[in-house]
Amino acid sequence: MKKIFPLLLLIFASYLFNAQTVTFISRTTNKPLPKVSIFGKDGSIIAYSDIDGKIDRNLIKPDQEKFQLIYDNFSIATLSYADFEKEVIKVDDKIRDIEPVVIKNNKPAKYVFVKGNFNAYVTVNNKLNCYADGIVTYIFDNKTKKLKGTTVEQYRIYRLEDAVFEKKQTGLWDYQTMLRLPEMKEVGNILEYKKKNSVIKELKGQQKDQIEITGEALQGKEFALFGYRFYDVKNIINASYEKNTPKTLRDLLEFNEIGFIKLKHKTEPDYNQLIVYKNFYPIELDFQDENISEKNKFDLKNSSYTTKYWESQDFPNLQSVFSSYFGDKLKEKQNIK
Repeated sequence: MKKIFPLLLLIFASYLFNAQTVTFISRTTNKPLPKVSIFGKDGSIIAYSDIDGKIDRNLIKPDQEKFQLIYDNFSIATLSYADFEKEVIKVDDKIRDIEPVVIKNNKPAKYVFVKGNFNAYVTVNNKLNCYADGIVTYIFDNKTKKLKGTTVEQYRIYRLEDAVFEKKQTGLWDYQTMLRLPEMKEVGNILEYKKKNSVIKELKGQQKDQIEITGEALQGKEFALFGYRFYDVKNIINASYEKNTPKTLRDLLEFNEIGFIKLKHKTEPDYNQLIVYKNFYPIELDFQDENISEKNKFDLKNSSYTTKYWESQDFPNLQSVFSSYFGDKLKEKQNIK
């Protein structure tokens, strides 16, 4: 009996956990579907599925229906609150085929240039605060696969016009300083990633393999600085590679990073949840002997572009999704070419 009781507790705990989660499954592959964003009716990003395709059912509130599901930067479904009573939801994720990365020059060289599209955005208490997208090239040492620099070709910066700075109301701030290019330091040696307090998971699909790395800090305790409180820091990296490959720069299909932190002024009763999303989609691989990093810097004060790159069919234009909710309130910074 003593041996059976702990087993029963484990089974019961597992049942409770599964009852509180919803799992998205691909109709195409019948496998879990990570990286599905659930938008509420006010444009809030309520949940984001993990590598197991799971979200916390408790995050879904009836006053936010209808819920829009965004996957691979496209809307794939609209669900009601009742739909989330199911433990498993199958969705049609076959929006477009994975485009092959173009290899321009395959000759041996000192550096590897990985060019691609990116988007990045910050939410405060699940609501969009600022957004950026563009075209960027990452430059890696061809031997060590370590990141040596970046050069941004074109980009756009957007912010919501109602953001203000009130010292004791951190939920109202403009957090555009948190907009960053996706941090691609690990993608060339992802299988060698070793860091304390990190949890690594892998999902093998029909078209690609995904690796998710989760790290946490300040769990169960807060950090105080200049009257502000920081708490519950978490970072999730998800890198996708061509199926059954060595997972090198040549094999990279997609890179996603999400950072979480809770912040408040000491006079505020509740923490504000800040989430930073950063995504990169490679389109071209080149080999050169000259490092031309920082040719054009990512300046948050303005946009900088010469072409309407976002109109390309394969560009991850989430700005159009956000604009459908926020309209004219989402303002673009002046374009300085």
